[in-house]
Amino acid sequence: MGAVETAMQGLRSKIASGELAAGQKCPPEAELSAQLGVSRSSLREAVRAMSALGVMESRHGSGTYVSSLEPTVILQNFALLVDLLPLDGLLELLEIRRLMESHASAAAAANATPEVLAKLEGLVASMAATDSPSEYSDLDSRFHEEICHASGNSTLAALVDLFRSRGGHFHIFDGEEGPAVRAGSTAGHRAIVEAIASRDPTMAATAAAAHIAQTESWLKKLRPAPRL
Repeated sequence: MGAVETAMQGLRSKIASGELAAGQKCPPEAELSAQLGVSRSSLREAVRAMSALGVMESRHGSGTYVSSLEPTVILQNFALLVDLLPLDGLLELLEIRRLMESHASAAAAANATPEVLAKLEGLVASMAATDSPSEYSDLDSRFHEEICHASGNSTLAALVDLFRSRGGHFHIFDGEEGPAVRAGSTAGHRAIVEAIASRDPTMAATAAAAHIAQTESWLKKLRPAPRL
């Protein structure tokens, strides 16, 4: 193991054990490098790498700190990797997304306020009314974001948004099959909203799973090339 890897492992151990807590200032560079058994230059490289991952941050004139370690912040860096996935990799993520959105929809059925429900119903009505693929895609994103936020789990919402960001690059709402895809998607959204309105978590989870499975099916059938 190289010196930079040794330093990174040491920093991870200190953070994981709680020796260095979220938001805490790290010991001075000379002291910390001695603790980890590496040179100061290797420690700097390790801190830069950990900063790129959202785990640490250097503040000019103040020192090096552990970040807030909030999942949503760390996941932002994971987005750089997700955006490189080919279609087959995205399809594997959709299997995970199916589980997550099923849970989010079930939670929304238990927690959604009348205001949230009205917003979801309005989004579905707008989807049914538009012929614009780009407008539909925007409405679709807002619909799924609203469901996830209604679940009350910010980390789940961030993960779903992360997975959906790559899916948006495949533009299945466009092209010759676009109208059929949009119609099927709207029907799936409507089923989710009806289950949430009925306060039926099981039905909401089932409807969400069926909706994501339908998206997987279209992607497998069309196999579109990604476009940024």
